[in-house]
Amino acid sequence: MTLALNSLAENAVALQENATAGGSGGPAIERGAAAALGIGLAAIGAGYAERAIGASVVGALAEDSISPGIGILLTVLPETLVIFALVALFVGP
Repeated sequence: MTLALNSLAENAVALQENATAGGSGGPAIERGAAAALGIGLAAIGAGYAERAIGASVVGALAEDSISPGIGILLTVLPETLVIFALVALFVGP
């Protein structure tokens, strides 16, 4: 994973140096694709968080240690990440 991230960072630096040296200077991907990628990654991250939280909430509900309302609140809380990503999409330039 770190090798892929390092390669991505090296490519970004190379593109930036090419742009300043009189290259094309255009973005690597279009704005719509970048927005879709950002929102998609935010949704994947929220789903990954909800997986662990949901399992913990079901276990706590089975032992009667929390109320169902708190369990629902804790499960839905990571979805605010996706909401913030959507807000940034519509509010941004």
